[in-house]
Amino acid sequence: MQKTAIPEGVETKSGGAARAPVPMLDLRRQYEPLRGELLEALGQVLETQQFILGEHVAAFERAAAEQLGVKHALGCSSGTDALWLALAGTGIGAGASVVTTPFSFFASVSAILRAGATPVLADIDPGTFNLSPAAVKAVLDGERGSGVKAILPVHLYGLCSDATAFSKLGRERGLTVIEDAAQAWGAEWNGVKAGALGDAAAFSFYPTKNLSAAGDAGMVTTNRDDVAERVKMLRNQGMRRRYHHDELGWNARMDGFQGAVLNVKVKYVDAWNETRRELAARYGRLFARAGLAENGPYPANGLVPPYEAPGTKHVWHQYVIRVARRDALREFLTARGIGSEIYYPVPLHLQEALKGLGYSEGDFPEAERAAREVLALPIFPELREDEQNAVAEAIAEFLS
Repeated sequence: MQKTAIPEGVETKSGGAARAPVPMLDLRRQYEPLRGELLEALGQVLETQQFILGEHVAAFERAAAEQLGVKHALGCSSGTDALWLALAGTGIGAGASVVTTPFSFFASVSAILRAGATPVLADIDPGTFNLSPAAVKAVLDGERGSGVKAILPVHLYGLCSDATAFSKLGRERGLTVIEDAAQAWGAEWNGVKAGALGDAAAFSFYPTKNLSAAGDAGMVTTNRDDVAERVKMLRNQGMRRRYHHDELGWNARMDGFQGAVLNVKVKYVDAWNETRRELAARYGRLFARAGLAENGPYPANGLVPPYEAPGTKHVWHQYVIRVARRDALREFLTARGIGSEIYYPVPLHLQEALKGLGYSEGDFPEAERAAREVLALPIFPELREDEQNAVAEAIAEFLS
């Protein structure tokens, strides 16, 4: 494959000794235009003294439900707690197994264990990095499938999993479908937003997310009244009435400051997501014009760029390429002050803490290969074109 420099007519300020660093993320750029609104919102929390739940959280919950097109949106203390609440709220607990992916953040599996259930893993699709419906079906038909009560697909990097296939499996097998939508606020499958595609969904508002809090926060969404009522009880120490504990719940409430911050930012997240989509498209053009882009799913001499699967609306929480010499490329970028990250370097079935699941190396070859080849490049709404050019130029230099 012939590789060329970044094409003429594309300005770049990345060359020479004066090359400026390119951050993986710079939250200060998002904060500055919102400074006044955010400080006013935080001041209102101090004035009203509604530090736990309260009207600031409730206002955000209403705005979130409307934006996502769901009946219920319930704020909680973190994305990890949201996953546990979604599982427990739909009745998943001891004696149940849940099928999910080995290629995700640790909480996708740890929340299942915390609910008292057993994680059962299935491999990923190498093109989307998401849970493979075919692999899930094979698990359901195998020896680990007999106790499965739920499927937990992860909308990884901001791209929805195959909701059509998982909904069909859920109906046919009598399974609950719970979305791990931690990275997918605003993503869509056939015009339906993530968070409205299953029986329940979990979101994270960790500060790096597309819609981010000023600390830890999360949310459960559902169209089922019974699930919403149970989640409300479980997030508040198992209480429906104050000091009357119906069952063992948890302190998983969202605080008023996070609700206030999120209620400001939720007004802007759709526009931010559209900017991310524009940046992702521009990366694609830069790599194609430079002769770096290869058709996937596996890289050879260049890189395999990510893509927007048919029927989806990708919100590009991360822009993740596949490249054969991933670690060497990352070192090269770091030496030039260009941020990057690996999501995720060790599949869940090979994590020390999860040895008890009974899996070993070679069980999920697609997840294992992805873990060796994926590299996330800078993408956030305030990323400048000259910074994007610098990223593409450096990668072209490395691969030349």
